[in-house]
Amino acid sequence: MTSPLSCIVVLNWNGAKDTLACLDSLAALISPSCRVLVVDNGSTDGSPEKIRERFPAVELLLLPVNIGYAGGNNAGFRRVMELKAEFVIFLNNDTLVESSFYTPLIDTLQCNPGAGIAVPKIYYSDRPERLWYAGGVVNLSTGLIRHVGLRKKDAPDFDRPALTGYATGCCFAMRCRDFDSVGGFDETFGMYAEDVDLSLRVRARGMSINYVPSSRVWHKVSASLSGRPLRKLLKKSIGALHLFRKHRAWSGMVLYLLLLPLRLAGSFGEELREKKSTT
Repeated sequence: MTSPLSCIVVLNWNGAKDTLACLDSLAALISPSCRVLVVDNGSTDGSPEKIRERFPAVELLLLPVNIGYAGGNNAGFRRVMELKAEFVIFLNNDTLVESSFYTPLIDTLQCNPGAGIAVPKIYYSDRPERLWYAGGVVNLSTGLIRHVGLRKKDAPDFDRPALTGYATGCCFAMRCRDFDSVGGFDETFGMYAEDVDLSLRVRARGMSINYVPSSRVWHKVSASLSGRPLRKLLKKSIGALHLFRKHRAWSGMVLYLLLLPLRLAGSFGEELREKKSTT
């Protein structure tokens, strides 16, 4: 009996160095039942040539222009459907994975018919014992959107599989039929909150978001916006406000806006500290 086909979709935009490192960590997984697809979002840094040279077994989908996270991954998913895969894993290019990260995610989906998304435990790559994601909490009424375990040292409490509020777009797995049935990523979102929106639509269909701590990933957090906390906060805020508007969460939008000055002050302080540390 052959294993069902899974595809890992890695989105790249002018990130050859990170993407090559990510593919290095994925290399041992490539097989007839697990394919890796790199979607290049109109890069101008020679990424496609470098990827082809180093990883000839990896399929490369070239897009003429950058159509964003949601658009690029949706384009990759259309190719995954052409391949008739049963499962898809979306993985940021600025990540490194354990070779064993794949199996627990797919097993969770295969063994739990009600599971809509399986999402791993994710660490900071530069602080490999510190958590970046161990689940997600979202409350549209109060405007709360946060990662469980953020910046905390890993501990046994984070080793328990659990249902969670939302999956991060950094890495998650779904059945292809489920991703297709909910309509994929909403391309009206920019860089943030499209993952929360997808998770809410999955949950609205009666499916769960499953945190799978036995699957582990390391994330080079905000590689695309490093050294720019204020710009990152602005993009996050635009995404969050679009999320509240789409889901008609007016109270959450008001509370989020009321707290925005505090977030801006925190990001401004972070940016000043980063500038001082580099001078």
